[in-house]
Amino acid sequence: MHIADLAPGGAEMAVVLTDHESAPVLSAAADRGIATEVVERPDDKSRADHEARVRDHLDDYEFDLVCMDGYMRVLSAEILDALPTTLNVHPSLLPSFRGDDAHEQALAAGVRTTGCTVHVTTEELDAGPIVTQEAVPVYEDDDADDLKRRVLHEAEFKAYPRAVRWFAEDRVEVGDDGVTVDGDESGQFPTRRVGSDDRSRTLRYGENPHQDAALYADAGDDEASVVHADQLNEGAKALSYNNYNDADAALDLIREFDEPAAAVIKHTNPAGCATADSLSQAYDDALATDAMSAFGGIVALNRPCDAPTAESIVESFKEVVVAPGYTDGALDVLTEKEDLRVLDVGTLGERGDTLAEKPLTGGRLVQERDDWVPTREDLEVVTERDPTEAEIETMLFAWRTLKHVKSNAILFASGTETVGIGMGQVSRVDAVRLASMKAEEHAEGKSAEGAVMASDAFFPFPDGVEEAAKSGISAVVQPGGSVNDEDVIAAADEHDMAMAFTGKRCFRHD
Repeated sequence: MHIADLAPGGAEMAVVLTDHESAPVLSAAADRGIATEVVERPDDKSRADHEARVRDHLDDYEFDLVCMDGYMRVLSAEILDALPTTLNVHPSLLPSFRGDDAHEQALAAGVRTTGCTVHVTTEELDAGPIVTQEAVPVYEDDDADDLKRRVLHEAEFKAYPRAVRWFAEDRVEVGDDGVTVDGDESGQFPTRRVGSDDRSRTLRYGENPHQDAALYADAGDDEASVVHADQLNEGAKALSYNNYNDADAALDLIREFDEPAAAVIKHTNPAGCATADSLSQAYDDALATDAMSAFGGIVALNRPCDAPTAESIVESFKEVVVAPGYTDGALDVLTEKEDLRVLDVGTLGERGDTLAEKPLTGGRLVQERDDWVPTREDLEVVTERDPTEAEIETMLFAWRTLKHVKSNAILFASGTETVGIGMGQVSRVDAVRLASMKAEEHAEGKSAEGAVMASDAFFPFPDGVEEAAKSGISAVVQPGGSVNDEDVIAAADEHDMAMAFTGKRCFRHD
């Protein structure tokens, strides 16, 4: 019935046949408008007689695939030759644990992984060519009933519809040498994905105190990460769900830069970011963007933290510091704060994982990471005034930072430091107003006057540029591509702004 509900590949259930008149599937099929047949096998009737009656009952139906489930009978060569390809699902990873007690066998063998196998039915029990399999874990406290439920819902409910879809899409060839599936490919986006993560720790709570949570780790991933980071401040409380989420976002941002860089993150958005000749200066410049919002935030550094930087960090309350190492002097300063979590992620190195994922109800989205950043050559100047060398440098810095701001996103920057950030607005012009307000009211020792504005997507109307002009913005970098680009450019020209198009946007919704 799960297959009938999913209709994988457009497959439609022609008929459900059972050998027991009280089988629950009969009412379930009837509720779905699916025809049903009952062909019982009395003790005094032979297998040949029973199979002949099965064929008679199926003669009035058109179908090109047979799926058995719990039929518990070995079919003869005669009926298998008469029927189209016939599949069966077995509750183990064949060829292990054949027979009707697969779960008990798995438990007795002490395996840590079992699952199901969809195979082509042959005269030999549970031995036909394998079409697909799905694995599930076996836990120490499992019994046979536990495995039965898990294999059914987490393995059979995935593998059987997959097999039916492949047949419905005419991708399966069954030959003397087994089964081949056209398009069952590996690569960046493989046709099937198998994941296995280990629970690293149970967290105090999730995003909110009423939500339970845990951290799972990929033991095969040796890339610098907050998941595998050492926490160097003994006695500090464990990281929370939000701490991990924010620290990961902070680490992601500062990896954009080769120069000494610092960022302060709050709710996965940067409150400020900067690069400078020294790490301590970069931190001071990042913090000065919005010190009020940075209170209780996450600090990330792309160089080993030194004592001067540590002394600046502890001047205000922070939850976590993330860095690729610490000097002894820095640790002396940071560990004086009892509840400051100090994470050493190790050498940053090259990015390994090129994909990003988002779980959805019923599945997940997988995409390439947004690793693209514009170079000078990528910037298309579209205004009467060309940007200065300093403005170009700021445009390139701003774009790297903007990629990590929730959309709709606007970022004001001067030199290589943020001035005001407008994030997560449903209206682009409101994001401009928010960045302007942040620059005017929250920034310390810096101003939007003469700054560069970066936008993560095109301006649909000139109003965003006109609002920016009120704050003294002198140059704009944006993707371009709006039907109103000419009007937007004209507004920039009217205010003697330089504007460059990148040709690519950098939306961020998570």
